[in-house]
Amino acid sequence: MLTTRLFSARQLCRLSRGLSTLSSNPSIKVFPHPETPNAYLLSYLDTTPPNPALAIGSTTTVPPTPKSFQGNPRFLSILNDVLAQHAASDPGLKSQAQAFASPGGFSFIQARSQRGSGTGAGGASAEGGAGGAGVGGWVHLSDARNPPDFGRIAWPEDILGSVEVDGKGEIIGNFQPSGTYRIVTNQGILGLSPFLQEKLIARLREEEKKS
Repeated sequence: MLTTRLFSARQLCRLSRGLSTLSSNPSIKVFPHPETPNAYLLSYLDTTPPNPALAIGSTTTVPPTPKSFQGNPRFLSILNDVLAQHAASDPGLKSQAQAFASPGGFSFIQARSQRGSGTGAGGASAEGGAGGAGVGGWVHLSDARNPPDFGRIAWPEDILGSVEVDGKGEIIGNFQPSGTYRIVTNQGILGLSPFLQEKLIARLREEEKKS
């Protein structure tokens, strides 16, 4: 019995050391796809074998590219639900909200009317970025893989969603998914703040227990 336990422990160590992760985001594990030859599953969970229903998606190349990656709709739904619950408490987004309320920006009406009208990364006036002149507007939660310069907004494919803030920089609206976000772009794969990543992994573990 003791020999069996020692052998099992050594097996687990080898499995742990051999677990592949993405260099651009070591929190994401890479598994051979259990159902598709020459493909891989990407997951925040380290359970072996992986659960395809909770994986970020699959890819035929590592690192994944926009052409090789196929997203998992259920994962995206879970991600948006986690962001809806916790994005407003993210320290980085709260800091953006405070910066938005600082003097020197456009009015609340201008920020609202122009929200979503931008065609790419642009100045704060394009989509309610930093600088709301103390009268409120919108701030965006951007993917960490390609953060925009200060005072500018991210490309639409990098914007996870937006929240409304008042003139004091307090978040007053619910998180709204952008509808333009892409999990994998030429700049890399999904990258959340430590706070939001922790919340997402906790939720995935909860879903795993239900499976």
